[in-house]
Amino acid sequence: MFFNDKTSFHPGERRGADGRPWPSIREALTVWTRVALLSFGGPAGQIAVMHRILVEEKRWLGEARFLHALNFCMLLPGPEAQQLATYTGWLMHGIRGGFIAGLLFVLPGALAIMVLSVVYALYGNVGAVAALFFGLKAAVLAIVVQAVVRIGSRALRNRAMLALAAASFVAIFCFDAPFPLIVLAAAIVGYAGGRSGLPAFAPRGGHGALGGKTVADATTILGEEAPARDLPAKRRLFLTSALLLIAWLGPVGLLWAVLGGAHVFAEIAVFFSKMAVVTFGGAYAVLAWVAQAGVETYGWLQPGEMLDGLGMAETTPGPLIMVTQFVGFMAAFREPGLLAALPAGVLGGALTTWVTFAPCFLWIFLGAPYVERLRENRALSAALAAITAAVVGVVLNLALWFALHTIFGAVGRFEGWGLSVAVPEAGTLNPWALGLAAAALVAAFCFRIGAVPLLGGAAAVGLLLGTVDVI
Repeated sequence: MFFNDKTSFHPGERRGADGRPWPSIREALTVWTRVALLSFGGPAGQIAVMHRILVEEKRWLGEARFLHALNFCMLLPGPEAQQLATYTGWLMHGIRGGFIAGLLFVLPGALAIMVLSVVYALYGNVGAVAALFFGLKAAVLAIVVQAVVRIGSRALRNRAMLALAAASFVAIFCFDAPFPLIVLAAAIVGYAGGRSGLPAFAPRGGHGALGGKTVADATTILGEEAPARDLPAKRRLFLTSALLLIAWLGPVGLLWAVLGGAHVFAEIAVFFSKMAVVTFGGAYAVLAWVAQAGVETYGWLQPGEMLDGLGMAETTPGPLIMVTQFVGFMAAFREPGLLAALPAGVLGGALTTWVTFAPCFLWIFLGAPYVERLRENRALSAALAAITAAVVGVVLNLALWFALHTIFGAVGRFEGWGLSVAVPEAGTLNPWALGLAAAALVAAFCFRIGAVPLLGGAAAVGLLLGTVDVI
C-alpha cells in the first residue's frame, strides 16, 4: 500500500513554486534513470551529475536546498549519493518518489556487477581475463591512494583530527581492530568534543558550492519554503519505515534460525547488515573491514579478488559499495551447499545487495521529517567530523593492504608483542606489478588522469603483458 503513496507536499496544486507544472511520475522515472546511467566515478562524480541534472537543468530544487539535503545524508550511514537521490525523490513525489529514485540509482550497477561476477567466476582464470584484472589492480590501487589524499585534505583540518586519523590507522593496521569499534570510538570522541564546545570539533558548515550554475531556491519548483508535513504523512513514513525494518531484518533472522549461524547465507546476511549500520565516511572506509572479514575471517575470497571486485565497481554505474555484491556472490558460489554453484552465487549477491541497501531507505524515511533538527545538531556534526577523520586512517590502511597484495605474490602476518601486522613474504615481489602500479600513480597524481581512462589504460597494459607472457 505504501508503494502507491499519492500525497505530495503541495496537496491540490498542479504547479510548483516557480509556476511550472509539477513533474509527473513518468518524468521522474526518466530523470532518475538518466541519473543512474551516468553515475560513474564514485560519490563525488555521482553528486555532481545529480547537481547538474536536478539543480541546473530541471530546477527541481536550488543550490541551498541541494546542499542542505547532501549535508543531511552525510550524517547517515550508507552511500550518501544513493541516499541523496532517495531524499530528493521523496521531496518531489513522497514515499513512492523516494523508492523510485533510490532503487533506480542502484539497479544498473547491481545488474552490471551481477553479470561481471558470473563472468569472473566462470572465466576468471582464463589468460586474457586474468591479464585484464592484473592491470585493473594497479589502477584501483592508485584510485584508493587518491581517496586517502582527497578525504584527508578535507577532514584533517587540525591536530585533533590528525591524531584521530593516526590512531585509527595504528589500531587497524597494527592491532587488527575491527572497523565498527573504530567508528564508535571516533563518534564518542567527536560527540564529546562537540558537546564541550572545543574549537577543534566545531563544524565548518558541510559541503561548499558544487560549481556550475548557482540556482536560487526561489526560482525552482520546490521553492524556498520547507515542505509542509501533516500528521498523516508522518504516519505513512513511520509505517513505511516499520515495514522496511521487517523486510530488512526478517530474512536475516529467518536465515539464521533455519540454516544456522555458520551457513554462508546467514553469515552474509548478518555481516553485511552490521556493515550497513556503520558505513560512515564513504565506501573506501568500510571496504577495509569487508576485505579484512571477507579474506581473513570468513575466507570468502582472495586479496587479489577483492581488488578485482573494486575494479568492477569503479567501471560500472552506481555506488562503489556495490562491490559488496561481488563479495557475496563469490562467497556463496564457493560454498553453495545444496544448490548449484551459479544459482547460489546469484542468490548470495542478491542477498548482499538487499541487506546493504534496504537500511538506506529506512534511514531516509525515518529522518526526513526531522532533517532540520538532525542537520543543525552540533554534537552530531562533530561526531561525523571525527568519524571522517578516523576514516582517513582506515582508508590509508586499505591502500597499504591493497599495495602489499598487488605488488607481492604472498603476504603473511606478524603476530607478537600484542601486534598483528601484515608483512610481505621475502622473494615474492612482482616487478611488473610494481612498475604498473607506479605508472598508475604517476598518471593519477602528475597527469590527473580520470578514474575511467586510468582503469581502461591499465587494463589494456595488463592485456598486453598477458600476450607476451610476462605475468
